Amino acid sequence: MKKVLVINSSARMLNSQSRKLTEIFVEHWKSIHVNPVIRFRELGNADVPHINQGWIAAAFKPEAARSEQEIQALKTSDVYISELREADVIVIAAPMYNWSVPSALKAYIDQILRVNETWKINPANQQNPYIGLLENKTLLLLLTRGAQGYEKGEYNEHMNFQSTYLKTVFNIIGVSDIHVIAVNGASFDGEKFQQSIDTSHQNIRNLIETELSDMLSNVAK
Repeated sequence: MKKVLVINSSARMLNSQSRKLTEIFVEHWKSIHVNPVIRFRELGNADVPHINQGWIAAAFKPEAARSEQEIQALKTSDVYISELREADVIVIAAPMYNWSVPSALKAYIDQILRVNETWKINPANQQNPYIGLLENKTLLLLLTRGAQGYEKGEYNEHMNFQSTYLKTVFNIIGVSDIHVIAVNGASFDGEKFQQSIDTSHQNIRNLIETELSDMLSNVAK
């Protein structure tokens, strides 16, 4: 049975298109899996701690050498990383805020990028010095944007620090099987925006059925 971790990062609780995407994912996942294992992590309306000097000092020390205060400084990070390790499928819903990701999601990323926990240094390769430690996982990025044209080769590609950043981060920690589904154009043409919503919802369902499901043992008969 594949274990799923669903992460919401929107500051909105109501009228959030990114949260709607995770709802569609969870609804369809449950419809075709028996007794699904789904864990939720709320970031957008949670107090995600920022890393500080104490956190950095603790993270770069061997575990056995950490003081009790340093152990406590890493407690939240330990929880987040444990959730990622346990998950087979990671679903991150993120609106585009100022051409990047919400600050809560950035704070979360700072908590999970920990040397010798989610990545380690490869001194033999200066051009690619990172070895990811989270393997055999699939990441689904469910993204929303106010405008259009952010995909590769499109006119706003140079301002996309959302999907490009998230893919880079998760590649570094070992996740290479990454799928992106986006709703574009929330601030513009209503008809095109609705088409983008409808297409993204169907793409989520299709992806679950073709790429993510344990078809032999877990599909409801």
